[in-house]
Amino acid sequence: MNTTFTEGVADFASLRPGRSKDSQPTSLVKSDGLMHSIPWLLVVEIVGQLLLFSVLTYFLYKQTSAFRKAPIIKFDKNSKNKVYFKDVAGCDEAKEEIMEFVHFLKNPKKYEELGAKIPKGALLVGPPGTGKTLLAKATAGESGVPFLTLSGSDFDELFIGTGSARVRDLFKEARKCAPSIIFIDEIDAIGRKRSGENFGRGNAESDKTLNKLLVEMDGFETKSGVVVMAGTNRLDVLDKALLRPGRFDRVITLDKPDIKGRDDIFQIYLKKIKLDLKPSDYSKRLASLTPGLAGADIASICNEGALIAARRDATTVKMEHLEAAIDRVVAGLEKKSKVITKDERKIVAYHESGHAVAGWFLEHTDPLVKVTIIPHGTSALGFASYLPNERVLLTKKQLFDRTCMTLGGRASEQVLLGEISTGAQDDLEKVTQMTYAQVAVYGFSEKVGLLSFPPKEDKYQMTKPYSNKTSEIIDEEVRNWVDKAYQATVKLIEEHKHQVCVIAELLLEKEVLYQEDLVRVLGKRPF
Repeated sequence: MNTTFTEGVADFASLRPGRSKDSQPTSLVKSDGLMHSIPWLLVVEIVGQLLLFSVLTYFLYKQTSAFRKAPIIKFDKNSKNKVYFKDVAGCDEAKEEIMEFVHFLKNPKKYEELGAKIPKGALLVGPPGTGKTLLAKATAGESGVPFLTLSGSDFDELFIGTGSARVRDLFKEARKCAPSIIFIDEIDAIGRKRSGENFGRGNAESDKTLNKLLVEMDGFETKSGVVVMAGTNRLDVLDKALLRPGRFDRVITLDKPDIKGRDDIFQIYLKKIKLDLKPSDYSKRLASLTPGLAGADIASICNEGALIAARRDATTVKMEHLEAAIDRVVAGLEKKSKVITKDERKIVAYHESGHAVAGWFLEHTDPLVKVTIIPHGTSALGFASYLPNERVLLTKKQLFDRTCMTLGGRASEQVLLGEISTGAQDDLEKVTQMTYAQVAVYGFSEKVGLLSFPPKEDKYQMTKPYSNKTSEIIDEEVRNWVDKAYQATVKLIEEHKHQVCVIAELLLEKEVLYQEDLVRVLGKRPF
């Protein structure tokens, strides 16, 4: 049948124009040869595709493996830029706590012979700029062991499984060079409460990374010589399993330094710049002018003071440069070129004069150091600087006087200018927070009673811990207290109306007034 069919096809092909009947079906012969070569071509093509796919897969695997590898920063014990505890100030208690880790890493046998086990981890907690990372580096410098660091955000990448792989690489590398220290900065990036514990937060990948970290921290023995340290300013969001004994045994708090701590920090950073006097001649004065500032702010002030001195072509850094640096860091850059109208400038002068006079004649307020109407930063058209008495406890009377001083600017506008402006918005916000705290937190209100309802940081809280009736009582008490303070402030401004006007006119003339200028106008402060 095949022969007959072929012949039939050949006969049919011979009928086509341009072909004779005796011509051979050459195309059929060629197709028959092609039929025999098809399997080999398919094999070659398939093998080539497989090889290409294998090569691409290999390179993709290599790139993915390199991408997943943790970008560990390692400071060797022989590093030249080492940090020691003498380079850290303002956190003496924290240094004492963490010294135990240093002693263990230097002499572990002393502890092991007594059967003691060093805590496996220490969590450094505190506001930004208080020296958490610096203290960790000092621990590495004092102990003389390798220091491996990685930020919390480095564990969170695009590919699935990257976080767990990087946790594994970090601890593997630390064990190779043990005894060693691991420091994870901003650990809240991977240590947040898992999805099941905190509804609406977290995801499966971050949970896996945290689970791997928990296993690694609790999986190795103390004798491996790996100490884990971490830093965060969000202790409230960390998973409870991360804080249990056996992982982060110690939670070391670093608060903003007090006046003595700031004095010590200033002496460290002032030694790095060229002064006309000794650092100790400046540090106490500067420490008293910088309440509430952290170590990072103080470092910035010293550096900014040197920059200001250089811009003014001075050969040494003086107190005037450092005081200008404090204004720059606290209030922002001076904007003398900012265009404000003559009427606006007058309002600012009387507003700041009201603050100054009210604070001068109130017993429980901080003494004024400087007042200016030069615009600073993005929105401040003027500000006053005070020499605070850093009290730990405040009485109801002390808070009342502070409220009156804060309302002094608004009262001055009303009494002396006859109209009020939007310049008191920041003052009113501070007064509102202060008064609500007295009524609803500190228990100063007889109507509310000895109850405390501190504000919660959890934004997902759905219910209030008190009834609507209690809420109405709190609101009414706050309004009454603020009204009472404002009436007292208005009365004080009316009594010293002439002095307020004199201070305001001096501000319009000089733009900046210091304590000695106020003494000449107002006399010696009565308190």
